[in-house]
Amino acid sequence: MGMEDFNKELGKRIRRRRKEVGLSQEELALMADIDRSYVGGIERADRNVSFSILCKLCLALRCDVATLTKDLPPVYH
Repeated sequence: MGMEDFNKELGKRIRRRRKEVGLSQEELALMADIDRSYVGGIERADRNVSFSILCKLCLALRCDVATLTKDLPPVYH
């Protein structure tokens, strides 16, 4: 797995959580104080998410960072 794969998985998790809490991309963007197109870019893995943006998203999604990043990257033994 490469970084692109990790970003795709993170984007999927953010989209899934957004839908679970019943938010549109626009609503999430407003709550996280970021541009709606940026949310779409994150969900499509076109954007690399900074930690501060991830924290803003988590506040809006009512979850912690660990919820969205568990096992990313996977640890191989």
